[in-house]
Amino acid sequence: MAKYETNELSPRRLAVLIDADNAQATVIEGLLAEVARFGEATVKRIYGDFTSPSSSQWKKVLNQHAIKPVQQFAYTTGKNATDSTMIIDAMDLLYTRRFDGFCLVSSDSDFTGLALRIREEGLTVLGFGEEKTPDAFRNACHKFIFTEILRPLHAAETAEPSRPIATEKLDPKTNQSPSMPAKNCAAKKPLPIQFVVQALDQAEDDDGWANLGAFGSYLTKLQPDFDPRLYGFKKLSDLVKSKPHVFTVEERPVAGSNSKVVYVRRTPSKSGH
Repeated sequence: MAKYETNELSPRRLAVLIDADNAQATVIEGLLAEVARFGEATVKRIYGDFTSPSSSQWKKVLNQHAIKPVQQFAYTTGKNATDSTMIIDAMDLLYTRRFDGFCLVSSDSDFTGLALRIREEGLTVLGFGEEKTPDAFRNACHKFIFTEILRPLHAAETAEPSRPIATEKLDPKTNQSPSMPAKNCAAKKPLPIQFVVQALDQAEDDDGWANLGAFGSYLTKLQPDFDPRLYGFKKLSDLVKSKPHVFTVEERPVAGSNSKVVYVRRTPSKSGH
């Protein structure tokens, strides 16, 4: 089973393939920083018609981030030529057996089959795209990350002005909730409590507790695009700690070290049911 955790001693070798027709250049810094959490981007390629005015923003950042452009002229109307070139390249890279995973950057469902094929080879597939990305492509990836949360600060503030949360006490110095993430986390959706609680029920041990890391992995397996940042929290631990009426959190020391492991369980109702 594929894993997404970063191995510091032997970082995963990742191929990052970007569909220029279905990705925005403004997210590139946040995107590459996100990729670095999972491993090393040993290959970075972008596919599109860079003679087109619509690709002007990408041309400004390619050299800065050492991304290799793969020119694909639009022989016919539409973007099928670009998609085909990217898929062919991905298969060529797959058969080299030099990579541990692929990062597919697109909001196009045409890459669903590619993601499934890479998974069949036992490699990790990380998807990056906008919220409009069809469910088929999202669910074909081990993990799918919305690029809206990777936008730089100024773009995020323009898209969604920061607003205080009425149910949490604000920090008087920052006028923000202590559990809120950095400002560049743009989206703040309602948390699907029922889904999260049901996932916790499945992840818990015989005592009713679940290791937070195992709980997070289980959430992602059930819903590849689940991300605490979509709901206004930087980490899953911040999310569960912000809702004591739903979750009880316990930090347990690790024998032989100064570190602690976080465990979580459902908060018993006051009625005892």
